[in-house]
Amino acid sequence: MLLFNPSMAAQSLPETLIISSTQSPNINRASLNIVKSMATMERTATTTSSTTLAPSQRRTMSASEARISLVFALVSQASSVSQRLLMDLASETAKYVFPKRFESRNLEEALMAVPDLETVRFKVLSGTDQYEIREVEPYFIAETTMPGKTGFDFNGASQSFNVLAEYLFGKNTSKEKMEMTTPVFTSRTQSDGERMEMTTPVITKKVENQDKWQMSFVMPSKYGSDLPLPKDPSVRIKEVPRKVVAVVAFSGFVTDEEVKQRELKLRDALKNDRKFQVKKGASVEIAQYNPPFTLPFTRRNEIVLEVEKKEE
Repeated sequence: MLLFNPSMAAQSLPETLIISSTQSPNINRASLNIVKSMATMERTATTTSSTTLAPSQRRTMSASEARISLVFALVSQASSVSQRLLMDLASETAKYVFPKRFESRNLEEALMAVPDLETVRFKVLSGTDQYEIREVEPYFIAETTMPGKTGFDFNGASQSFNVLAEYLFGKNTSKEKMEMTTPVFTSRTQSDGERMEMTTPVITKKVENQDKWQMSFVMPSKYGSDLPLPKDPSVRIKEVPRKVVAVVAFSGFVTDEEVKQRELKLRDALKNDRKFQVKKGASVEIAQYNPPFTLPFTRRNEIVLEVEKKEE
């Protein structure tokens, strides 16, 4: 039994009909149109069938290939994160590799360099070859009382520094990681303390009649009074009001004996100042601007005493 194939009909019948039409002009042209329509339908059906089958013929990704693709995606993401971290590290390193310098009055100060970090804002009012008078703008500090009876005992200073650094780098109620500033202050002060800002330097102060010293970090100015609260109860946040101070800079590592000698020398020099005198009850502060790995002759330290104008 023979089956009818439209495509075969489309291929053979038109030729037959065309030949027949040349021989017989009265051929039924409707038959030719029917055959052409059948051929068109066949081609359309074939195309549709191929299109419908295409998705089922697509190759499915294997589990191993999916894992490899995931690994490449993670590597790409890690590479992007690493690049950002390297850029941040380079930026932070540059602050120490390319430090800034204060205006120098002698060769010793000319060799001093400080990290390019935020520091306390001040205006120089006057100066001599021995000291400088500054008007310091208000700032905030994080402060802690140091263990021991000296301000520059290595163990006590390290312990206090670490306590303040933990607060600065996230041990606070907001888990906020704040930027380091300069200087660190180590101070001898009245028991009611002073207000300072976390920039540079770190300050260490001695509490009178208690034989205690205090260390403080200057806080980044962008926080103002909205600083996160410390989780460690030994850390206190204070504001240092605007004040006028006398400052003398020196290099090297700080010792208690050197602080004592330089404080006495500054007090004696201020006795001859025409405009300013040491404020009653003022205690010495020592500002340190550099990390421990800094070479001694490039370190910048300052002896600071609060002063006031002499009465006319």
